[in-house]
Formats: sequence, structure tokens, C-alpha cells
Amino acid sequence: MPDYTRSCAVASCCRAHFVLTTYKKKPHHPLRRNLFCPASPQSQSFRPWTNSFNLSLDTMLASRIQRRAFSASARNLSKVAVLGAAGGIGQPLSLLLKLNTRVTELALYDIRGGPGVAADISHVNTKSTVKGYDPTPSGLAAALKGSDIVLIPAGVPRKPGMDRDDLFNTNASIVRDLAKAVAESAPEAKLLIISNPVNSTVPICAEVFKARGVYNPKKLFGVTTLDVVRASRFVSEIKGTDPKDENITVIGGHSGVTIVPLFSQSNHPELSSNAELVKRVQFGGDEVVNAKGGAGSATLSMAFAGARMADALLRAADGEKGVIEPTFVDSPLYKDRGIDFFSTNVELGPDGVKKIFPIGEIDANEKLLVEACLGDLEKNIAKGITFVQQNPAN
Repeated sequence: MPDYTRSCAVASCCRAHFVLTTYKKKPHHPLRRNLFCPASPQSQSFRPWTNSFNLSLDTMLASRIQRRAFSASARNLSKVAVLGAAGGIGQPLSLLLKLNTRVTELALYDIRGGPGVAADISHVNTKSTVKGYDPTPSGLAAALKGSDIVLIPAGVPRKPGMDRDDLFNTNASIVRDLAKAVAESAPEAKLLIISNPVNSTVPICAEVFKARGVYNPKKLFGVTTLDVVRASRFVSEIKGTDPKDENITVIGGHSGVTIVPLFSQSNHPELSSNAELVKRVQFGGDEVVNAKGGAGSATLSMAFAGARMADALLRAADGEKGVIEPTFVDSPLYKDRGIDFFSTNVELGPDGVKKIFPIGEIDANEKLLVEACLGDLEKNIAKGITFVQQNPAN
């Protein structure tokens, strides 16, 4: 670097350091709150001759901070719809989406209480607009129109003694009818299915979309993020680590033995032989159902997982590279065994699924888990397909 350039750079850094130090000293400065700087008793020593210089830098820095805060949502206008917004998952999910700066419009629909939830959440002082829609066909169509992402958490929750498959008879028809509405009013939207049993409800949506000629396998997702969230948390409890540092791959499906954590690929490969831990990841939802004594299921953690998956899709749509999340999608990995859907790590892009990763190297214990998974998963998928064939949406 030439001496002159180096001197200018040093001088610039010194001036910036001086100004930021001065901000810390000056009380009630408009930028102080943004920088989280405490007021200082030495603030009276602030020298007036720096005012004009500080003011111009103040304007520049404040503008830059504001642009950063809203740049994510400014790049792409994103409408997100939640179908089942007044339920146990829908309400916290809607709140988390309201806090996401990439969401510019939030559409909330439910058979009861949608406008009320929208009115409540609309008071949260983030930039996105919120609207609740009436529980009518026209209200549902309006909620969906122009949506980039649609999340479906609608359905009945699990109770003690039930597994996700027990929910099928009720939730299958709910998801079928909502999928029909999405196919008609927002066929280009990315559709995230939270309603259980995901292993069956995702195939239901696929069949509904196929029947209407709008099926795009890159845009249909079963949300299995919670299994990864749980696995990383449970491992961190055992190892005394930060959960964000535990990258646990979980594959298969989203119910019981179809959930296969691959600890051999983690920082702690010895955990693959920990049968108790594996079972806890597979049946972690039972802990919550039993702890709530029949008053609900894992609604809050599921809302967190759904919001995380939606955010990943929004980031990918904004052009961020290398966005990878686990999700239950139309996958080629086991189609030769008659299994059309499978959850693995998926790289996301602006159009949805960009790349489906193989499961990679696994140990002997995990191979046994995968075999058990495939047997159940094949039945779960077939159940969803058969339901639509026997009970087509009108």
C-alpha cells in the first residue's frame, strides 16, 4: 500500500474511533440507543467544535444501520400465509414470522379466530403488515393470493397415548382441502406442511397438486426441522456444549422409528450406540405431550422449527447461497424401493429445492435404523396416496 494511502486509512480509522468514543460519552445522542452505548458521566466534556463533523457521520451511520436492518426485506417483497393461524402452533408461528424482517406481508387464516390473532400480532412494531381472513372460501382464496410461502399447521394435536399416525383420519381431510385451495389460488407458492402425520400429509398434497396439473416437487416441503433442533439440544445437554455448535443430521421421516439421527456424522460419533438418546430423538414429542397432560403437544418448539424453515426459504429466495435445511421432500434416494418421499439435508434456492444430499456414510447401528425407517415410511406414504385416491377433493 502507498504511504499516502496508508496514512489516509490510518487517519480515517482514528477519526472513526474518536467519533464512536464521543458517542459513548454524549447523553441522549440519537445514535447512542442504536449502538447500545450507556450514558456516561463524562459526557459534559463533549467539545462543541466536533458537532458538525459528528452530525454528518451520525446521519451516515444511522442511515447505514437502518439499511442493514431492513435490507433483507427490501430486496424481495415476501407474502407469507399461515393456514391454521389461531391454533397451538399457528399463533406462536405467526408471531415469529411477524418478527422476521424478510416477511413484508403476513396473511392469517383459520376456521375460527384468524382476524383476532391478526389484530393482536399487528400491534408488534415490525415493518410487515398483517391481515386476518374470514373462514370462507373467498377469504381463504384472498389469504393465499400472491403468497410466496404457505405454511399449514392446521389440524388436531396429539394427546397422551396417541402417535402422529393416529391423527391421520382427522388431519388428512383438513390438509387435502387446504392443499386444494393452495393449488387453485397460489400454485407457485412454496408449501410447508407441519400438520401431522407429515409422512402422509405431504404425499396427500402432492396427489392433490398432481390432479390439478400444478405439482412442482421443488416447492413442497414437510417440516422435519424439529427433529434436528431436538437432536442438537439433547446432545448439547449430554456434552455440555452450545446447541448451535452441534450439527446433527437427521434423515427419514417425521414419526417414531422413521426419524433417524446420524450421530456417526457428528462431532460425537460414539453417540450412535446410545440407544436411549436415539429413542429420545425419535419420540421427543411424547415428552411434551405427556408433560402437558393432554392439554397440548409440542406447539412452541414446532412453531420455532417452522419459522426456521420458512426463514431458510426466504433467505434462499433473497439469493443467499449455501442455505441447507433438513426437509421431507420428493426425493430420488429410495425411489427404487417404492419410497417417493424422504427427508435429508436439502440445499435451497430461489425456486425451492436446489440439491438433495445423499445420506452419506453411516455406521452399522444406523443402517439398522434406516431399514426400520424405510419399512414404516413406505406404509405411511402409501396411506396418504390411497386416501386421496379414495377421497378426492371436490
